[in-house]
Amino acid sequence: MESTEVTSSSPSLDKNNDQDVAGLEAGLDALETVVQGERTPWWRTILEKVVPPFCAIALVLAVWQIAFWAEVAPEYKLPSPGQVWDAFMVRWHAGDVHSILWVSVERAGLGFLLAIALGTPLGLIVARVKFIRAAIGPILTGLQSLPSVAWVPLAVIWFGQNNTAIYAVVLLGAIPSIANGLVSGVDQVPPLFIRAGRVLGATGVKGIRYVLLPAAMPGYLAGLKQGWAFTWRSLMAAELIVGVGEYGFGVGQLLDQGRNLGEMPMMLTAVFMILLVGIGIELLVFSPLERLVLRQRGLLVTNK
Repeated sequence: MESTEVTSSSPSLDKNNDQDVAGLEAGLDALETVVQGERTPWWRTILEKVVPPFCAIALVLAVWQIAFWAEVAPEYKLPSPGQVWDAFMVRWHAGDVHSILWVSVERAGLGFLLAIALGTPLGLIVARVKFIRAAIGPILTGLQSLPSVAWVPLAVIWFGQNNTAIYAVVLLGAIPSIANGLVSGVDQVPPLFIRAGRVLGATGVKGIRYVLLPAAMPGYLAGLKQGWAFTWRSLMAAELIVGVGEYGFGVGQLLDQGRNLGEMPMMLTAVFMILLVGIGIELLVFSPLERLVLRQRGLLVTNK
């Protein structure tokens, strides 16, 4: 009799526990909403986001200048920061910086968009079809670990020294990263989301658009971020080796020109421009997207 009473009361206890857990989650969500709703003072944003990078840059420049004064290496190998800045300003006043950056950024942007258009359906197919995953999955992982510069000689033989060879190298470097990122994101989607979407009628393309892709967005965004990194690195390797100055003079060609002329300031100017684009895309594109995705999932915590 006693065991019967305990058994009969168990569903009630489970129901109470579920209500307690639901109340706790609602309270945490409300607390998180309040914390996120408070605006951070502008001076704190500058102190936390702007000052540290400038301090790091100042430290690097100081060490560089000290190494130049100490004559750690000959001047033709290690110019001073001022000499590199003068070489950059020469290009700037000549109007070359904008055109050189635009050629490379345009190539990278077009190649990245093509990689997204090809890598996204490939990642979905690999993630959802077991046979294709078993066949192609290891190949994608191997291609992702393959240095992009290894494709440059093959692309030159296949397509010649032109933009087609450059885009081929970019695509072969970026597509595996985007596809693998999406596969990883899909693997982390709870099966309950898929079943709930089917019950609500989200099947086929609708299920992918409204359920699968939004749920897999963190992993997909990580793949896009890595895909852009591979795109930019692959482009620099291709421009450096392929050349094709008649199709547009990019940052890679500037680096190769500095090497041919033995102009270290010109080469370091090209490196500076490569870093400038990489940092700019990270700060202006991917960081806001990451914050948006985290905010939508209640994971962006603003520390007071």
